Amino acid sequence: MSSLEPKKIGVIIGPQKPEAWDVVRDLGIWCESRGIELKARVIKETARLVQCALLAEANGKLAEDLDLLVTLGGDGTMIGAARFVGDRQIPVLGINFGFLGYLTEFTLNELFTALEGLPEGNFHLDQRMLLDVKLTRGGREIESHRALNDAVISSGAPVRMIEVESLINGMFVNSFRADGMIVATPTGSTAYSLSAGGPIVHPSMSAILLTPICPHLLSNRPVVVPGDSVVDLYFRRPKEELMLTIDGQVSIHLMYGDQVTVQRSQTTFDLIRPTNRNYFEVLRTKLKWGTR
Repeated sequence: MSSLEPKKIGVIIGPQKPEAWDVVRDLGIWCESRGIELKARVIKETARLVQCALLAEANGKLAEDLDLLVTLGGDGTMIGAARFVGDRQIPVLGINFGFLGYLTEFTLNELFTALEGLPEGNFHLDQRMLLDVKLTRGGREIESHRALNDAVISSGAPVRMIEVESLINGMFVNSFRADGMIVATPTGSTAYSLSAGGPIVHPSMSAILLTPICPHLLSNRPVVVPGDSVVDLYFRRPKEELMLTIDGQVSIHLMYGDQVTVQRSQTTFDLIRPTNRNYFEVLRTKLKWGTR
């Protein structure tokens, strides 16, 4: 994408970000002066403050076409936006109102400069890999979700080890005994997977990471497989209480005999990034690495 001239912009405001509504008001004025339509996705507790039209939703997903989606919040808001846009590959520009901001790289002061630079192509577009996560029970698919960061299997009971049997493309890998298992994208490699000892993988890579959480055997290490792999996870202990969590925002109770299948989605998450920063600069800043 060499340039972008949006005629219809959506905005998502993160929870507990009342200060963002002043930005929405200013954004509405900016859009009106340029003949751009602005719509918002409203958080319940701040719905009464919205001044612009609402985005159409169906089953929790965006139900109308946009040229651009702006998020005002942290990385959690951006992750929620990835689920919200569904199959619509709408470019997303994140303004950081949070803490770390791996995905929301623009500051508030850069918002309007970034928007004005879109028609001139003054931006990078990262097409981030997504994961399709399917839950099969009794031979029938009962749930399907999309993950930008990761899918995590953990115990539903406090501080209890679980056993996860893993297969890659139908080939048995290992029965991991650990506190849990993280299946992550390269984008998610700097999230929960990193905290659990997983490697940092550049987001342009096509790869899937399997990171055991506090494994019982120290020989059970993280595994990185090609992005076109199909990962199947099984749970063989009849009395285990397990939970599947997608991007830390969607939770599903698992049952004995369930199968979780994870593979690369055909859809990407299209992230607008500034041209004056690179991935390693973000890593140095967020991880407090040294400078040369």
